[in-house]
Order: sequence, then structure tokens, then C-alpha cells
Amino acid sequence: MTVKPAKSAPEPIDLVGRYVRLEPFAARHAADLFAVSTLPGGAERYRWLPSEAPASLAQMQERILACKAGPDRYVAVIDDASGRAVGQQAWMRIRPEQGSVEIGGIYWGLPMARSRLATEAFYLFARHAFDDLGYRRLEWKCNDRNLPSKAAASRFGFTYEGLFRQDMIVKGESRDTAWFSILDGEWPALRAEFERWLAPENFDEMGVQKSRLAAARS
Repeated sequence: MTVKPAKSAPEPIDLVGRYVRLEPFAARHAADLFAVSTLPGGAERYRWLPSEAPASLAQMQERILACKAGPDRYVAVIDDASGRAVGQQAWMRIRPEQGSVEIGGIYWGLPMARSRLATEAFYLFARHAFDDLGYRRLEWKCNDRNLPSKAAASRFGFTYEGLFRQDMIVKGESRDTAWFSILDGEWPALRAEFERWLAPENFDEMGVQKSRLAAARS
């Protein structure tokens, strides 16, 4: 059976949902992302990222420029209600010739963490990878000690694939890396469940879910 590669690497385009919009990283996002990182508890969310929380707006601006110059393709997550950037995520390990791409570099600030904004931000990436670009595999990786990230991977329907022991040294600490994936054959059922869960009728007037996302693999 002949297997086709993906159409291309993800292009720097906006991806628009009901609750969030994903925009290619730009200097205009720096002030919002710095403000989110300075909220109470915001700096702690950098615990598992390669970098520490930005110490100044200038440092956030420098990071955006560095990200734009690197091999990964970062986007800002824009809250549609406020119009402000509340997080970031990236296309990483981009291999269209193999039909494989990773979602990583995730910083979902406290205004969007564990909310429909975060779920839709992930959904927009997955839908674009599988439906628009024809990828066969979407990857998620994290420090094995990062329990919230592992829980998020499970909630989104990823399958745990195994552990790369002593895979990296991050911030002076040894990192064992947990690997997860979703394959194209698994995506249609997951897509239907994400669309069901993200529908406006699944939330009350305060934005609280009426039913849980049932995407976790058994």
C-alpha cells in the first residue's frame, strides 16, 4: 500500500474557532503574553518549559523574535471574547515527508488553562494537521514528571507510546520524556467528540461544561 506524505509544513495562517483564534507569533503579542505570565501563578506554569518566565516585556519580545527565527512554528492563542493573547503553542518536529508533526511549546496561561479555550486551541491544531494538511501522526511529548501534561494528553485522546529515559537535560535536570500520539485513523471519532463538546449548547451561561469530553483512550 502506497503511503502519501503530508501536503506541506503548517503555513503561518490564522486558525479560527468559536472561542479562540490562533495567530502566527508576532511582536504585537508580547505585551499580552508578558502580562499573563505575571499574573499570580503565571510564572509557575513555566516549570516544565525550557525557559523561565520572562523577566521583562523586552525579554518576551526577544523570545518571540527568537521563536520566529527558529525551526518551530509558534502561534499565539487569542481569546475571542477579550481579543487578548492568553497563551502560545507550536508546531514542532515538522516532518511532512513522513506525515508527522508535534504540538509542543505549550504555555496556556491561567485565563485559558483547563477551559474550553485550551481544548479548542488543541482541536484547531489537530483538525488543521489531519483534515487540511493530511498528516498521519500528531505527537505530544512531555517530561514524565509533568503530571498535568500527561493528563491533558490522555484527555485529548492521545495514546501513550512509551518513555525515552534520560532523553534530555533541561534547566540542569535530567528529563525522561513520555511520548504520545494520535493517528489519522483515530481522528474522525475524536473530531466528532471534540465538536460535540465544544458546541455552545454544552456550556451554561458561565461557560461551565454540561458534559465532559469523552476522548480519553480506554
